[in-house]
Amino acid sequence: MKAGPLRWAKENLFSSPFNALLTLLSAGLLVWAVPPAVNWLFINAVWGRQPVEACDAVRGQGACWAVVAEKFRFMMFGTYPYEEQWRPAIAVVVLVSLLIVSGFKRFWNRSLILVWTAGIALTFWLMSGGLGLMPVRTGQWGGLPVTLILAIFGIAFAFPLGILLALGRRSTLPIIRSLSVIYIEVVRGVPLITVLFMASVMLALFLPVGWQIDQLLRAQVAIILFVAAYLAEAVRGGMQAVPKGQYEAAEALGLPYWKTVRLVILPQALKISIPPIVNSFISLFKDTSLVVIIAIYDFAYAVKKSVEADFAWKKYFIEALLFSIVIYWIFCFSMSKYSQRLERDLARGHAR
Repeated sequence: MKAGPLRWAKENLFSSPFNALLTLLSAGLLVWAVPPAVNWLFINAVWGRQPVEACDAVRGQGACWAVVAEKFRFMMFGTYPYEEQWRPAIAVVVLVSLLIVSGFKRFWNRSLILVWTAGIALTFWLMSGGLGLMPVRTGQWGGLPVTLILAIFGIAFAFPLGILLALGRRSTLPIIRSLSVIYIEVVRGVPLITVLFMASVMLALFLPVGWQIDQLLRAQVAIILFVAAYLAEAVRGGMQAVPKGQYEAAEALGLPYWKTVRLVILPQALKISIPPIVNSFISLFKDTSLVVIIAIYDFAYAVKKSVEADFAWKKYFIEALLFSIVIYWIFCFSMSKYSQRLERDLARGHAR
């Protein structure tokens, strides 16, 4: 038992003079940096709802997490009416619950569609109001619910569109292939900020007089169209990695094109494409913060404004920023770990 850790350390940390030097330098850096960071972040920090004077007394020695307690509701829900903020809180719980339920393979059946339909309807009823609730226009939505709505529905609609674009780019019909290639290359050639700006400002110039499209809906459509182009290339790469024999076997069985794609090619291609697909999902979740350029209060902007608008707490913006980083990290890390688990499960299923 004692030889195990020593052998592991020798093989992995001290396998060569250079690796030994890196190990010692890394250990020294950790010894130098970790204790002060722990003291500032936890031991000397001000916790709970306390006045700003309590933070001023330990400024420079400990973190002021009281700013999070003080500004929590604005950070989480932005400019949503204060008395009605229980509604976006429930909406967040509903959306996160839908994600968790969808992660279990035993729920992957047609009933999941009904669950998502009910969850979406409940979310928008809670956020928008009506039918007994006070109406709240989307311009007042903000915080974490907006980030989750943009990310979740962006993924939900961009994914099938990306698959269609990938199939279109591999089509034998010249018109469909050319249109797919043009769309993918044009969209991937511009930043998301440009697409959001076009959807928010330029789109109105092409609409008939008197027509208006909700600002949040415009941002949602822009995100869907943008992410679909990247997903299309990820899926196309997976389809190209499927052995040619799979296509030939399906053709020998007499399967029509769409059955071949649905039953033979796509299941294998999507399994191969899990890493780049999840990478696009993670990027989308973080890129939702760019909607601030079209005056939408996403979570990152709500956190920023919560401290900027209050002079007394403004000096503790670093703690507020760290709080937002933790929230983003939780969601992104969860997606990453789930994708790894899904890859392992599918690999075991394939082995059997």
